[in-house]
Amino acid sequence: MGQTRLYLTAPREQAESIFSILEAHFEDDGLPISIFEPDEDSGIFQISIYAEDDVDGLERRVRESLADVSPLPPLEREAVPEIDWVSHSLEGLRPVRVGRFLVHGSHDRHLQRIGDIAIEIDAGLAFGTGHHGTTAGCLSALSDILKSEHPRNALDLGTGSAVLAIAIARAARIPVLATDIDPIATEVAASNVRLNRVASLVETHTAPGFHHAVFARKKPFDLIVANILARPLMALAPAMANHITPGGSLVLSGILERQRRAVVAAYGGQGFRHVRTQAREGWVTIHMKR
Repeated sequence: MGQTRLYLTAPREQAESIFSILEAHFEDDGLPISIFEPDEDSGIFQISIYAEDDVDGLERRVRESLADVSPLPPLEREAVPEIDWVSHSLEGLRPVRVGRFLVHGSHDRHLQRIGDIAIEIDAGLAFGTGHHGTTAGCLSALSDILKSEHPRNALDLGTGSAVLAIAIARAARIPVLATDIDPIATEVAASNVRLNRVASLVETHTAPGFHHAVFARKKPFDLIVANILARPLMALAPAMANHITPGGSLVLSGILERQRRAVVAAYGGQGFRHVRTQAREGWVTIHMKR
């Protein structure tokens, strides 16, 4: 079944308010929510939320969450064509170079240089090709960390396409546990792990947060990277502290610039200290140590 997009159209200020409400209300559901300006410089934005099933139920929840918004713009819906967006987009994307890493599609293998740590991402459904600011920020942080630190193992929580897990495995040659809440993402991650010939180092599992028996067997981790969203990251702070080695490095992303202080405070309360924050395209990547 394809996705359905529910969307509202509003001027910038109201659109940003609606987006913030929906983001807070639905963030824990894992539903994609976006805001964009269809016509550049028009000042009119669309706020979209996507669902694969029970669209009527989602529409009711959206209306309930926006009950205090007046006047409420029309809530419209449209079917989203079933397109393999990563496959479609990789055809036109250039390789991404971040630190020592090169992320590329099969069509750009010939562009590898001596010294590159190359990561080939096969066409798939999962998010994370290295072109997004959060993924690129994590790659930059990992490139810096792995120059001076020598972790014995690592965790990529919310692995998506496994770009970060593969990067760690290829750069440090250490065991990496890669998990995602989405079973489709886990399948794509496993495929990319095999494609990059690091299956002996990277183990993939479907797991929400730390709720899987594999964590008890693998912890503690010297290095953890989690590129998800600010709200679940803050909720996971105690569990992160419980699963990282004293002195271990933690890389967090999927965080908007305005959310940085809250995330740093949540982890500071668990004994982490801030090392560095990098900003890209309105997103931040935070390096902390326990």
